[in-house]
Amino acid sequence: LQAIFIAFAFGSFIEGTAGFGTPVAITAAMLVGLGFRPLYAAGICLIANTAPVAFGAIGIPIIVGAQVSGIPEMHVSQIVGRQLPFLSILVPLWLCVVMCGFKRAMEVLPAIIVAGVSFDAPKKTAKASIEALKRLEVTPKILTGDQTDVAVSICRRVGIPSETVLTGAAPSTGIVLRAWLPYIVLAVMVFLWGLPQFKNMLNAVPGSVLKFSWPALDGMVHKAAPILAAGKDPNYPAVFTFNWLSAGGTAILLAGFFSVPFMPGYSFGKAINCLFRTIHQLRFPIATIAMILGLAYLMNFSGMSSTLGIAFTLTGPLFPLFSPLLGWLGVFLTGSDTSSNALFCGMQRSTAQAVGMPPELAVAVNSSGGVTGKMISPQSISVATAATNLVGHEGDLFRFTLGHSLAMTAFICVLTYLQSNVLHWMLP
Repeated sequence: LQAIFIAFAFGSFIEGTAGFGTPVAITAAMLVGLGFRPLYAAGICLIANTAPVAFGAIGIPIIVGAQVSGIPEMHVSQIVGRQLPFLSILVPLWLCVVMCGFKRAMEVLPAIIVAGVSFDAPKKTAKASIEALKRLEVTPKILTGDQTDVAVSICRRVGIPSETVLTGAAPSTGIVLRAWLPYIVLAVMVFLWGLPQFKNMLNAVPGSVLKFSWPALDGMVHKAAPILAAGKDPNYPAVFTFNWLSAGGTAILLAGFFSVPFMPGYSFGKAINCLFRTIHQLRFPIATIAMILGLAYLMNFSGMSSTLGIAFTLTGPLFPLFSPLLGWLGVFLTGSDTSSNALFCGMQRSTAQAVGMPPELAVAVNSSGGVTGKMISPQSISVATAATNLVGHEGDLFRFTLGHSLAMTAFICVLTYLQSNVLHWMLP
């Protein structure tokens, strides 16, 4: 139950708001503090951090994949939302079986079912009830983490055998509320920034959106057959847009400062010092991600992605079966679903158009396949070992997660192949 609460549900919330390894670092340390063996704590958190990855960091992987491929982000998000719920339902059971075997996992089956089903419910509820919330499809995991925690809490009270429930003195309501307030503030800020009306209002502020054409590049690159579809503009635009106020990172930054008054013994001075320490600590990852994104645009503008895509057309009708492997490989190499989408989504679209596969499906499965490679990427494993004091045991953790990664990847490959053929009706 603690693994479902922390690694699966709470980890999903952290992934949806921060991403980039943060949920593994936080949840693995929490599980070790609760008495989990370090290797199991790290491995379980890596396995749990799968389905939320595609929508991590306020939907940045989906947004980047849509930008480099030219496909609307809502369309990409909807397809990913029709694939990863299958993993969402499966992962809680997977975690429990890994920990204690199938027979013991059945003792907490109500919590497993509730966690898996409720994981995707917020997105479905929002989509069905309020038209304005459709934009939240790019960041559903922010809501799912909270809802899954609540649902499993209720299930714990009424549907779990007493011998499997950990008991102890419950903290006061005030302490619990104070502990949750920073995350509540964060959820509210991200919720507001996800609304198109609010985002349009922020973009309307003078000076909040800066655009300029990139010198010696905008309009200088021309597409041609077989990459260019008939009737399309051959010019490849290169326009940089800096929407500093409506960007998702601004919501997170403001949420951090708004939360300071609710933290005992904390101050704005300490918060600012923490901000600069974090920037210094992440200076190399920030530079790495920026250069990878730059490389992705270079590959697109130079035609490298399109050329690779044409080469992959040799797989013919079997390309949908192999398409998720590109995302899996990209995340394994870079440690980031965002970076993988930046590198390969342009190529995925070109290849899909050549072989007759829906291009939006190929772009989406690059992200869906990538999430299963997160648990074996050196970056994620390094974060997990650092959080659990297992530095030097990276090989042990890699062996722990490799089989699970391959099994989940195979599942996504088969699902993608079926969705491109007999299950085509599942696509929006």
